[in-house]
Amino acid sequence: MRKVRYFGSILGEIVQFARQNKVYWIVPLVLILGLVILLVVTSQATAPFIYTLF
Repeated sequence: MRKVRYFGSILGEIVQFARQNKVYWIVPLVLILGLVILLVVTSQATAPFIYTLF
């Protein structure tokens, strides 16, 4: 639970930084990077189960 709160605070700081410095292009970049990281982490966790199916 603490990691989720920490991630939320970091995301809030990035949005606040983008708003103050008017660099709005950084928010979608960070979101896409987060989705790619989530995809890599979940694919590594499910890889052993997929290999057993084939």
